[in-house]
Amino acid sequence: MRRVDWRGLASFNELSQHQAIHQLFECCSSSIWALRVAKARPFSDDEGLLEYADLILAELTDADLDEALSGHPRIGDRPDNPASEREQSGVAGAETAVLAELKELNAAYEERFGHVYLVFANGRPAHELLDILKQRMHNDPETERRVMRMELAKINRSRLIRMLTPASIYLEEEAAT
Repeated sequence: MRRVDWRGLASFNELSQHQAIHQLFECCSSSIWALRVAKARPFSDDEGLLEYADLILAELTDADLDEALSGHPRIGDRPDNPASEREQSGVAGAETAVLAELKELNAAYEERFGHVYLVFANGRPAHELLDILKQRMHNDPETERRVMRMELAKINRSRLIRMLTPASIYLEEEAAT
């Protein structure tokens, strides 16, 4: 591993293809999304990257979306990655009854729609996310798929913006070829 001083978009544009895909996959667990966004570099500004990422997300197939969803833990479960943990920080310390109802309705949602309940949590409290889940249970599958895609776009944008924020990061060294 080597330390890289991340300087926003310019640094992202300079990453190797492998490194860029890795960084993008941390934002969205769709391999085709990460590959297509990485291949479109260099971007001239942050907004160009965000708009292109939205465009590629809109073009993803249902199978690609399912792959993207696989990177998201259930709301109320213990997140296994820093991004999800930060986004679900408002759920930490929620009342046991609220967490139990979230768990129950998460299961019902997955049974009804065939995928994890995805919402732009962004620090919102558990009771608010539970209320949203209850409302979305009334959607028909087609409407819910559109809502889920919009929520995924919000999450991706938030993660991309965080990725572009100057900081020090550590990158795996690429194997010499």
